[in-house]
Amino acid sequence: MTTRRVALFVTCLVDVFRPSVGFAAVKLLEDAGCTVEVPVQTCCGQPAWNSGDRRDAAALARAVVDTFDGYEHVVAPSGSCAGMLRRHYPELLADDPAYAARASALAQKTHELTSFLVDVLGVKTVLPQLRGPVTYHDSCSSLREMKVREQPRALLAAAGISVTEMESRDVCCGFGGTFAVKYGEISGEIARKKCAAVTATGAGTLLAGDLGCLLHLAGKLKREGSMIEVRHVAEVLAGMTDTPSIGEG
Repeated sequence: MTTRRVALFVTCLVDVFRPSVGFAAVKLLEDAGCTVEVPVQTCCGQPAWNSGDRRDAAALARAVVDTFDGYEHVVAPSGSCAGMLRRHYPELLADDPAYAARASALAQKTHELTSFLVDVLGVKTVLPQLRGPVTYHDSCSSLREMKVREQPRALLAAAGISVTEMESRDVCCGFGGTFAVKYGEISGEIARKKCAAVTATGAGTLLAGDLGCLLHLAGKLKREGSMIEVRHVAEVLAGMTDTPSIGEG
């Protein structure tokens, strides 16, 4: 197996709220034969971009481009942040002669974690196992921007983990970054419907690949008194499930 030099884009939410996801991502990448580095980094600029603050988003994007020059691949345990780098940086910096080409180069080498493991590294064997069925939420950015759907399910199957699909598995959870702040009532109703679909599966664990979605749904489930565990798929695949469920502890 050829060793690949990979930079981990940790993401703000992982850094602040769930560092275990970052450690799980490193373990999965190293187990797959990668040399992983975690450079000092900043926000990808997505909140500013989604809010129409193009100037600050571009400044953050330039910082990210500078940071991740020279790496063979950039991997994020988040379809949302990976989608920002891959899909929006080329547009955001298209008129900047010093950064346009570099932003496009970064976009081409940026990957969501499970997609990188399956599509680039060809990982087919994952050792950790989890008792009981799980259900999986497809985040909007992972599914629509990064084309991630079957990759996490393939890795879970390889680990012997049964996935019970929820109704409307590809429907938004209601988080949407700043959407949940601006439109709290609408966001809460979308989350209510999603949590009802999660509960209806009978699964004991909810998984996803985006921490924003997981924090949003974990909060709703907890307020409803649900005992369903909420975890990032990387934590389960890496066998790092000794931490409290998201939203607990």
